[in-house]
Amino acid sequence: MDIAVVDDEKAIRQQIYSFIKKKKPDLGVSVFASGEELLADGRRFDIIFLDIQMDGIGGIEAARTLRKQDEDVILIFITGMKEYVFEAFDVSAFHYLIKPIEEKKFTEVLERAVLEAEKRKGQKEKQIFIRTKNQGYTLRLNSILYIESRGKKVEIHITDTEEVIEAYATMNELEGQLGDSFYRCHRGYLVNMAHIVRYENDRIILSGGEEVCLTRKKHSEFAKAYMWYLQNGGVSCV
Repeated sequence: MDIAVVDDEKAIRQQIYSFIKKKKPDLGVSVFASGEELLADGRRFDIIFLDIQMDGIGGIEAARTLRKQDEDVILIFITGMKEYVFEAFDVSAFHYLIKPIEEKKFTEVLERAVLEAEKRKGQKEKQIFIRTKNQGYTLRLNSILYIESRGKKVEIHITDTEEVIEAYATMNELEGQLGDSFYRCHRGYLVNMAHIVRYENDRIILSGGEEVCLTRKKHSEFAKAYMWYLQNGGVSCV
């Protein structure tokens, strides 16, 4: 597993590097002094610790580029200013660390991030076979954003594309096949919790800006299910 640390303060880079090596000595760690250095490197990292405020390409801008290249990269922002947390929503950040960084808190976030990275690698390999009227599709679970019921059919919405796959299946059948990372937030919607950015009283906002209905009767149950998912290595956006 490869980790990148990006911060224009040498002391912070060294501190984070030492925290990682102390807890996870076998992990590969590369350090960069700017967003430009990170993007120019071109390597694929599993986890990236990104300072938000840097000269040139800042953390948020770099994160937008990275997210386009790799939807599974885990982004953890580092900053001394709490107000940037809302910008972190836009790039589905896993967590948000405030300077000065406490070793105990950092270690907790690192442990969760490593578990999530391992989980995402495993999820990439998990697939589901969907049969349409004329053909069949083998889809990675992680590529499914949400599923919408349309009478006797379902529409499967895929990440990073406008493609929608129509298939003859029931929501109950799919709910049983997809497992705990998907949640039936409405009788007409199954949502992939890996792509949730945030939720409100009556809707769930997904990566890319898509929204699905959250029935009020299920709000409390959904909140518990989502928190369980996060506490067991799922995606966190704050």
